[in-house]
Amino acid sequence: MAKMLKDLRWKPMWVSHLGCIKGCLDYLGLDVTDDWLYGATGHAFIINMNEAVCPSGPTAWNTERLFQLGKNLGYEIDGVFALKTHDDFAQKQQEAWEHARKSLDGGIPCYGWELDIPEYYVVYGYDNVGYHFSGPKCDAGKGPRPWQKLGDTPIGCLELYSVAPGKSAGETDVVKDALTFVLEHAQSPETWVFPKYRAGLAGFDSWIDALKTEKADGFGMAYNSQVWRECRQFAVGFLKEAKDRMPGKFSPMLDESIGHYQVVSQNLGKVADLFPFQEHRPEYVKDEKRRALGLEHLKQAREAEQAGLKMLQKIVDEI
Repeated sequence: MAKMLKDLRWKPMWVSHLGCIKGCLDYLGLDVTDDWLYGATGHAFIINMNEAVCPSGPTAWNTERLFQLGKNLGYEIDGVFALKTHDDFAQKQQEAWEHARKSLDGGIPCYGWELDIPEYYVVYGYDNVGYHFSGPKCDAGKGPRPWQKLGDTPIGCLELYSVAPGKSAGETDVVKDALTFVLEHAQSPETWVFPKYRAGLAGFDSWIDALKTEKADGFGMAYNSQVWRECRQFAVGFLKEAKDRMPGKFSPMLDESIGHYQVVSQNLGKVADLFPFQEHRPEYVKDEKRRALGLEHLKQAREAEQAGLKMLQKIVDEI
C-alpha cells in the first residue's frame, strides 16, 4: 500500500501555510500567482503579534477565513482538524489518515501541520507506515511520518487538508472579499485573534512596545520580521495585479495603496536586516543601537500601514 504524487512539493515561503497551498496549486496546474494567492486570501495584509514577539505569531491565529477566501481563486480545502486534548483525538488521527490516502489516490494533493518542525508541509504520498512530506528543512522530501504520530506533539494540534480544483470568482469579488477580511482582522476580533495576540495597528504597537521594553524574544524578532516583510512584499504585488485586473476607476486608489505598502515592506525589510534569521544572535535584542534603529523602522512601517488601511477601506467602499 503506497501512493506518491511525484511532482508535488511545497514552494519555499516564509509563510509555510501558503507555500504548501501554492505547491498544491502548481501540481493541479491552477494558474495563481504568488502575489494573487497572498493578497486574495488576505494574508499579505495580516499581522498577528504576540506581546513578547513570540515566533508563534505568524501561525497562532484562526486561519479558517483563508480557506473560504481560497474558493475565490478556484480551489477548495477539505480535511481534518483536532486537538490532542480532545477525547476523540485518536479517531481524528484515523480520519486524517483515511482522508489523505483517499485524496492522494485520486490525484488530489494534501498538506498538514507539524509533520516535522512546527510549520506546514505538503503531503505528497504515503506508504504502509505513514506520510511522506515536503516543507521547511526538507524541500526535496522526507518520510514516512507514522500516521499515529500526527498531532501527537507538545503543541498538540492536528491539521490535514486536501486541495481540490473549484470554481473561481471574478476579480472584483476577489479583491473586495479579501480586503473586507483584512480590515476586520486588523481590529483584533476574538473570532480571528487569540488572547495575548493583537492584529493590525495594535499588532505593530505590541511589536514596538516589546522591542522598546526589551521583552521581545530574539528568535521571534528574526522570524516575525521575515514573515511580515514577505507578506507586505506580496501586498504590493497583489495591489499591482489588482490594478491590471480591475476597472480603471480604481487605479488612483490602488496606486496610493501601493505607495503605502511599499513603505511598510521596505521598513520591515530593514528590521529583518537588523535582526537576521540565518545569523540570529540572542544578544541582538539587547543591543541598544540595533533596537533604536529597529524601533524607528517599525514606527515608520506602522505609520504607512495606518495610511494603507485607510486606503483599503476606501477601495472596499467604492466597490
